[in-house]
Amino acid sequence: EVEKIQIKITSLGLTESRITADETIQQLFVECRLNNFLAEETPLSLPKPPGGQRIHYNYSTVINVDKKDNHTEREYLKSILLKPDLTANSLKFTVVSDPPEDEQDLECEDIGFAYVSLKEIFQKQRDIIEQDIDVFDSQDASAVIGKLTVTVEALNALRSVHEECKND
Repeated sequence: EVEKIQIKITSLGLTESRITADETIQQLFVECRLNNFLAEETPLSLPKPPGGQRIHYNYSTVINVDKKDNHTEREYLKSILLKPDLTANSLKFTVVSDPPEDEQDLECEDIGFAYVSLKEIFQKQRDIIEQDIDVFDSQDASAVIGKLTVTVEALNALRSVHEECKND
């Protein structure tokens, strides 16, 4: 069995906030990051949805974590399972504002963050399937600006890494 973490970014909905009100924020894409060594992003930026509506990315990606070629990823997964206080034990999703074509002097701006704890997936022995997770405002971590629907299938990979830890 190929060991992998499967990630799907299905859709994004925004609640009324500074984000929906800000007219310079027009197009959004989502980046998914595993610690500091792996980042994937939706190939499309989609027009910002009005409050209460959703935009659909339906973007899937796979992070391979098999022993042979993906040592860094495996070591990181081991550290998640072995170090209880590791803060970076989550997949981090970043909602990014993509400047419009005619405003190329503007830069991409991170507007919100959402997290899926890999450690929790292992502890609960349950993958996350099409689940809504909170997106927190990049300028105010206590404010929820929307929901991101994601799938993170990591349990098999984590179990395998866990077995390996026991055998080390």
